[in-house]
Amino acid sequence: MSNTTPPEGVVSAASDAEGIVIVRVFDAPRELVFKAWTEAERFATWFGEHGSTIPLDKVSMDARPGGAWSATMIYGPDKVELSFSGTFLEVVEPERVSLAFEDPEGSGFEEVLTAVLKDLGDGRTEMTFTQRGGNLPADEYSRALRGSLIFFDRMAEHLSASLKTRHDQEHEGDNDRSPRPTS
Repeated sequence: MSNTTPPEGVVSAASDAEGIVIVRVFDAPRELVFKAWTEAERFATWFGEHGSTIPLDKVSMDARPGGAWSATMIYGPDKVELSFSGTFLEVVEPERVSLAFEDPEGSGFEEVLTAVLKDLGDGRTEMTFTQRGGNLPADEYSRALRGSLIFFDRMAEHLSASLKTRHDQEHEGDNDRSPRPTS
C-alpha cells in the first residue's frame, strides 16, 4: 500500500438504488471547502450546472442544525428557474455538513446530502460526498451522479479562484518592497 495521497480530482464515484457516493480531492484547505458548503456567497458560485447562475438574492444559508437553506438556479437560454431548499441536519466545522434536500418538483421526498471533509495535511482536502434517500430510480441516481460531478468541478474552480485571490491579497505590494539599486 502506498503512502501517497491522491491528486486533485475525482478519486471514485458510484451510484446505486440508494443514492450516490463521490470521493474527490480539492487543492484547498478543509476550512475553505467547508465554507463553500455553508456560506451563501460561496455556495452560489458552484452549486449548479455549467452555464447556470444563482444570484446572491436567490440563495440563503442558515448553517446550523435545523437552519434552512435555499437556492434558485437560473439556467438555459430561456432562463428557467429551479428552486432547491431544505434544512441543515449536521454542521460540524470544518469536518462535516449534512443537509436535507427537498424535491424541487414538490413530490415531498427528501434526500440527505452529506460532505465529510478530511484534511490531507498539505493544504488539500478529501471530500466524501453522499446523497442518500432511495427516493429515485437507479437511472436518476446515475444522472444525479453526473450532475454532482459537474457541481464539484465548479467547486474546484471556485476554490482555486478563492485561493488565488487570497494569495494576491497577501502578497499585494510585495514588488514595492524589493530593494532598489543604488548608484
